Amino acid sequence: MREDLAENWHIRAVTVYDKPASFFKETPLDLQHELFMKLSRTYSSFQSCSEPLDPGMERSAFTERDCQSGMVRSLHGRPALLVSSTSWTEDEDFSILLGALEKFEQLTLSGDGLPSLVCVITGKGPLREHYRQLISQKRFRHVQFCTPWLEAEDYPLLLGSADLGVCLHMSSSGLDLPMKVVDMFGCCLPVCAVNFKCLHELVRHGENGLVFKDAEELAAQLQMLFSKFPDPAGKLHQFRKELRESEQLRWDESWQRTVLPLVTHK
Repeated sequence: MREDLAENWHIRAVTVYDKPASFFKETPLDLQHELFMKLSRTYSSFQSCSEPLDPGMERSAFTERDCQSGMVRSLHGRPALLVSSTSWTEDEDFSILLGALEKFEQLTLSGDGLPSLVCVITGKGPLREHYRQLISQKRFRHVQFCTPWLEAEDYPLLLGSADLGVCLHMSSSGLDLPMKVVDMFGCCLPVCAVNFKCLHELVRHGENGLVFKDAEELAAQLQMLFSKFPDPAGKLHQFRKELRESEQLRWDESWQRTVLPLVTHK
């Protein structure tokens, strides 16, 4: 945008990138469990498929808590949790993700060692019901969909609990960067994002996430990232490690470093 302003409008500008608020961060396992149990009361995707043998244990689809000690652990063989937030408009082509997940389902059925997947799509918009009907007509066995409208305080908790974020934002101008990816990175959540002109300023392909152009490419990325899940040596963990170790400036810190010196300069 700075280059566009200089070239087409002869305006000199300083770039201030959007940064996540401080409450976008990784969610501790005990808070993950609380969120999953809360969501399980409304959404079957978060419910455990089996009751624990010990009545003193409380279980979601992803976690288990010892009610006496309060200790929480991730379940062995749990599904992977994928999150995408969308405005359900034509600017974000949800059919790309749906097509990729259909291919992922086929790969799972063929015995490729892939986990089951819970895909949470948050947001409201005009095409939401259209795609919900499309999803209901599919016969997935290893992919579950959930399309909740989350309470404001639950959205960052969900991002901080997920295994992968998917961004379908396609910039019509090619000059804006998706804030949803900024928030996901604040939670150290690796991202697969549909590519457009300036996305490389945010998503560095192969370093902190991946970019794709269509459903075929996204399906191949999902296969690679979730192979042998949860593999501590896998690419998904490498991306998360990169995000943890990178300088994660928050919005107020970025403003003070970049904008404040300009407005206070005499």
